[in-house]
Amino acid sequence: MADAPQAKYRKDYQPPSHTITQISLTFDLHDTQTIVTAVSQVKQVGKSHTLTLDGEGLELVSVKVDGTSWSEFKQSEGQLEISNLPAEFELTIDTKINPEDNTALEGLYKSGGAFCTQCEAEGFRRITYYLDRPDVLAVFTTKVIADKSNFPFLLSNGNRVESGDLENGRHWVEWHDPHPKPAYLFALVAGDFDVLRDKYVTRSGRNVELEIFVDKGNLDRANHAMVSLINSMKWDEERFDLEYDLDIYMIVAVDFFNMGAMENKGLNVFNSKYVLANTQTATDADYLGIEAVIGHEYFHNWTGNRVTCRDWFQLSLKEGLTVFRDQEFSSDLGSRSVNRINNVRIIRGPQFAEDASPMSHPIRPEKVIEMNNFYTLTVYEKGSEVIRMMHTLLGEDGFQKGMKLYFERHDGTAATCEDFVAAMEDASGVDLKQFRLWYSQSGTPTVSVTTSYDDAAKTYTMTVVQKTEPTLDQEEKQALHIPFNVELYTQAGDVIELQCNGEPVSNVLDVKQSSQSFVFENVSSRPIPSMLREFSAPVVLEYDYSDEELIFLMSQARNDFARWDAGQMLLAKYIKANVEKVQAGGDVSVSSEVVDAFRGVLLSETLEPAFIAEMLALPSHNEVSGWYKQVDVDAIAHVLKSIKVQLANELHDELTAVYHSLNQQEYSIEHASIGKRALRNIALSYLAFTEQGNGLVLSQYDSANNMTDTIAAMNAANSAQLECRERLMSDYSDKWTHDGLVMDKWFALQGTNPAKDALDKVKSTMSHAAFSLKNPNRTRSLVGAFFNMNPVQFHSVTGEGYQFAGEILRELNSSNPQVASRLIDPLLKFRKYDPKRQALIKAELEKLKAMDNLAKDLFEKVTKALAS
Repeated sequence: MADAPQAKYRKDYQPPSHTITQISLTFDLHDTQTIVTAVSQVKQVGKSHTLTLDGEGLELVSVKVDGTSWSEFKQSEGQLEISNLPAEFELTIDTKINPEDNTALEGLYKSGGAFCTQCEAEGFRRITYYLDRPDVLAVFTTKVIADKSNFPFLLSNGNRVESGDLENGRHWVEWHDPHPKPAYLFALVAGDFDVLRDKYVTRSGRNVELEIFVDKGNLDRANHAMVSLINSMKWDEERFDLEYDLDIYMIVAVDFFNMGAMENKGLNVFNSKYVLANTQTATDADYLGIEAVIGHEYFHNWTGNRVTCRDWFQLSLKEGLTVFRDQEFSSDLGSRSVNRINNVRIIRGPQFAEDASPMSHPIRPEKVIEMNNFYTLTVYEKGSEVIRMMHTLLGEDGFQKGMKLYFERHDGTAATCEDFVAAMEDASGVDLKQFRLWYSQSGTPTVSVTTSYDDAAKTYTMTVVQKTEPTLDQEEKQALHIPFNVELYTQAGDVIELQCNGEPVSNVLDVKQSSQSFVFENVSSRPIPSMLREFSAPVVLEYDYSDEELIFLMSQARNDFARWDAGQMLLAKYIKANVEKVQAGGDVSVSSEVVDAFRGVLLSETLEPAFIAEMLALPSHNEVSGWYKQVDVDAIAHVLKSIKVQLANELHDELTAVYHSLNQQEYSIEHASIGKRALRNIALSYLAFTEQGNGLVLSQYDSANNMTDTIAAMNAANSAQLECRERLMSDYSDKWTHDGLVMDKWFALQGTNPAKDALDKVKSTMSHAAFSLKNPNRTRSLVGAFFNMNPVQFHSVTGEGYQFAGEILRELNSSNPQVASRLIDPLLKFRKYDPKRQALIKAELEKLKAMDNLAKDLFEKVTKALAS
């Protein structure tokens, strides 16, 4: 690149020179020449009489100040600078934009036949020149004009004010949002949809109209989204005492969308993946995903919209907190233990990998080149874990007091992470001074524990040592405040009350030093410790458990998460040992005691089926890769498959019995039914590796009355490379080619196909009638699955996978750099592989770096990786 993009730093934050209190927007919508008129009420708040506005890809038509043409301005790349302004004035700017050519899907663009917007983080500057920053909050009024026959629905933020017809078959609707908001929360949609309508009566008795807009013909797939929305509104009132504040709440499902969904005030624009579902098109995981994402965006109404973030470095203020809230919502409505397990899998797998990558950053980053690159698992998922740690330290009552104080202080403002922590601290009286380091320190801490038992004194000592390895962005690390949840058991399985200095103490230990010892009294015999219960902190636990202790915890721990975690630690021991054996030329084996432990779980009559299914799921290849400084892709894959085959054969009778006993004639999305399907289908995933696998899988596919069982059969056929795979894939494609969203599941199976010719099949699949590289969902499903979820074939020593990645990234760099930036992540960790693979990946990164038009999104990641 000729001019390298420059980083911005959190420490350099400066308040705006001006603020905008009100803005009236008029959109005259046309495919290639939309005219936007923005009339802003502007006040000078700093010393400068020059107003600098952000703008990208705009054709400037005119500038007026207080109704008079203004010539004292100059345009530069990305900015409009207006000089010699009065202290208060009305600014009118007319611009032209081309929505049809906007393949980046930021600002105003076309999704199919509809106009829609995406303005977070910095997309509003692609609509008009504006102070496009989150700390400028204005009251928005929006008038939308379009052809009435093609665009009967004209939507924007807030409440409907007026509407009318115009000449030439056009019409208009005006919207007004009384709540000041930053530009990133602006939304506009114009199109022809089917609409699902309902109502919600708030706790104070206010009527709220609910509307969900979907493409024509999809109305029968919107009901679950509506139920989820109503459940979200009710839950937020009951759990957080927060009520909705407009007369209408709208959701629009669009096919072309870079993100999952967007919390625009009163008008949420959603990726159709997180709205559309019925039994024939959606799996249980889809239903649960819709519930969570609908909840997440609704909860943003308070934690993100009513209180927004001062600058984008504070992104976790709204996202970490709202992820915590949507996780609690899903846990209160469903299985708390299963939800917690799935949250932790994300942290231990891809988030820990992100912490160890060149893109490692704290949940509140210190510098950024392209803000879209910080919509990360660290900011969202680790950010949520930081909120959860505060909840653990304060308790539910203390946390809720902190939330109330936070809203009292900051409602209607742009706040910081520090503001949130201060409210929690002030409301509870809990000292969070050291805890604040979680916001500024990157990387994953390792917590190493050693224990000793004094039989004479009847004391048990637990010594906890914490260490965080240096990361690319930070060499020096400090000791963190880690809430460390422990429980001690007698050999008989009884819980030992924790006592220190003759007094009962909490199970949550405050680990604040690099090395710290805790001495527990009145311990009659050497106990078995259960540690990091509920994953009380996002850390790696190191403790030399024996197989016997882990098997004991799998059956005796009174906390389901602790049982699952013990099973994961037991599997981890054998996976690591077998990787070493395979590297030395040996065979894979698992002890009979371990097999019996999982047999006991499988046959349990007290555990929930959904939880048993989680217990039986092996760690992913990506999670296992994170355990190593240098990854042996082939050895890990061989070990994971071999352990699965051994368990499948040794537990064959039990798996078969469970599989047949859980067959359900009727499909229901009640959590008990979802759990039974989950266990039945994980049993099938094992049985697929046995002699009867092909027949069982084929039978399930042919008899399935729901998409969950259909996809489970196809997954099993794909993973075990069964003879029936091609027949199933061909049948599914014939049936669903017309529906891209349903085909995404098929594309993902092509991407994860472990066959040696997987790359050839991926390339040929790109010419499938339902595939388009311009559609982010299609691209993520096929190409993203191959890059991220097919380690053996993607990391083939031939380098063909890397070359393919380079080709795709270069193409997307021009059309949709945001999607490209999300796909590149597997290449960024190139130093974790052997020298040959490192050289091959590095060559592709160097080719990208040498591009003249390399987008900021990719430039930031490529340069960091090569510098690591």
